[in-house]
Amino acid sequence: MANDGMLVAAMAPLLSSDIGILILLAIPLLSLASSLKLWDTLSLLLEFTTTSVPTIDVKLAAAESDDDGVTSKPDTSKKVQLRDPERKGFVQCYDPSTLQHLGEVPAMTKEDVDAICAKAAKAQKSWSRTTYAQRRLVMRTIQKYIVNHVEDICRVCTRDSGKPKVDALLGEVMTTCEKIRTINANGEEWLRRQYRPSGPMMMHKTAYVEYVPFGVLGVIAPWNYPFHNMLNHIISGLFSGNAVVSKCSEHTSWSSDYFGRIVKAALVECGHDPDIVQTVTGFGEAGSALVSSSYVDKIIFTGSPGVGRLVMEGCSKNLKPVILELGGKDPMVFCDDVKIKDVVPWAMRGCFQNCGQNCCGVERLFVYESIVTEFIDTVLPRVKGLRQGVPLKTCGSDGDVDCGAMVMDAQMDHIQALVDDAVSKGATLHCGGKRNDKLDGQFYVPTLLSGVTADMKISTEEVFGPIMCIVTVPNDDDEKCVEMINACSFGLGSSVYSASQKRGMKIGKQLRSGMFTVNDFGVNYLIQSLPFGGVGESGFDRFAGPEGLRACCLERSIVEDRIPGVRTTIPSPIDYPIDIRKGLPFGTSLVNLFYNESLLGKIKAIFGLIKYG
Repeated sequence: MANDGMLVAAMAPLLSSDIGILILLAIPLLSLASSLKLWDTLSLLLEFTTTSVPTIDVKLAAAESDDDGVTSKPDTSKKVQLRDPERKGFVQCYDPSTLQHLGEVPAMTKEDVDAICAKAAKAQKSWSRTTYAQRRLVMRTIQKYIVNHVEDICRVCTRDSGKPKVDALLGEVMTTCEKIRTINANGEEWLRRQYRPSGPMMMHKTAYVEYVPFGVLGVIAPWNYPFHNMLNHIISGLFSGNAVVSKCSEHTSWSSDYFGRIVKAALVECGHDPDIVQTVTGFGEAGSALVSSSYVDKIIFTGSPGVGRLVMEGCSKNLKPVILELGGKDPMVFCDDVKIKDVVPWAMRGCFQNCGQNCCGVERLFVYESIVTEFIDTVLPRVKGLRQGVPLKTCGSDGDVDCGAMVMDAQMDHIQALVDDAVSKGATLHCGGKRNDKLDGQFYVPTLLSGVTADMKISTEEVFGPIMCIVTVPNDDDEKCVEMINACSFGLGSSVYSASQKRGMKIGKQLRSGMFTVNDFGVNYLIQSLPFGGVGESGFDRFAGPEGLRACCLERSIVEDRIPGVRTTIPSPIDYPIDIRKGLPFGTSLVNLFYNESLLGKIKAIFGLIKYG
């Protein structure tokens, strides 16, 4: 989901000069001033300059604080099992890159989940009465810890999910910090009372919408970005006044304990009940228990369409609202007028960031026919040159790798089946296309396929792995390109590259997706004021932006007297018992008074009201 390392390349020219650095430092304040009213801006600046942010201390185990801190030997059988028959009631945790055993966490039962949801619901009562300033202080405390412990957080993410530390920095840490910054700068404004026009008939009334916390948000998070996927919804949930119960994936359960300790330590340091944030560990049964818990008021699910349907079915039994973010099959388009050397780096980052395990990663690369040969010749050496291995300095590795491990071993079987199907139907395999047998962990060799066509499963099914799939756009035809892209049932993100921004925009606006960028990739996720989500098999509803923050709340419509004492009365012709001889013509006169567009009709309506009133 979070694959936004591209920001670094964009910032490089500014970082090369003192003036550029000053501009970068000024951007947050300028952005703040432009998005809020002056008084709001001054109030926030005063708050941020006069309030001391607490420093929290979170004790780390050796495996969390040291690259070489795991003493267990790798399981070279490559048959690691999360369920150990001799340790029922626990989830076994492994480093996917070394297959070292990291420990175990409880596999919670329905009773366990209900108990912690009840704790969260109880704590939420007092949390909902906190001020936005108090909530911002908690967020700032968390962010201060993150900034001061970047390497520790990256190490833990790397150890649990197999990604290189740089990928953890870009996709886990940077995105989370930007989420906090955006919420602190804009969240209060986004949740402020929204006044609505009351119309001429109700001109004596004041109408508005208030955003009221749901109560307890249940979050079922995926395994690809364990830190960000957990903190992302905790930040929105807490800021909007909710408690949050987060069910982490059984494949990345080990790291959730550390991440939970960070949030709870910040809450305690700021004087709040840490029970408003809870972590559920376990298998599918624990997730089902969270969905069905009577203490949970809304579910936010990120994962596969198949499991998403089960979650939605579970929510339907109690008419519980749900947000579904179900992954994608994102296209990247290279028109015939692009410069190959400029776009190849974006193709590499889009396809191989986090070993391709991104819901908004590039899974379909549409390259126009006249440049496809040159593109393949240019990109192939770079794909072959990707260094793959253990991303930490342990087990004989120096940690200098570009591409890490796959979190799930079973995912590699799925990828292999898709690659084999494509090759059998005529796709060209230029490199990769198999597990990396030279390494002991769960590694799939970075792969380049070209000649991918619509009849191949890999063109429509989510891959979620290090595969670059090149689809040739015949005759450099823009309309054909749009048609080919929209034939897919997924619709999360998309990106179009062209020397003509107008052309790129024209193509992009025709794509069936929740998000698209022109001549860029992934940056919309780093602009946290934008909503995130898709259509079709990619799910529905949104998180991030004002839409995502408000999705954590009940939208309550409120009407009150504009002037105390001036109230609505029921005219006698339509009061019970109704005189049908007067009631109907009186009501008809009302309709004509307010909705007849002719002046004569309105004048007649006034006389009708006098006559029958």
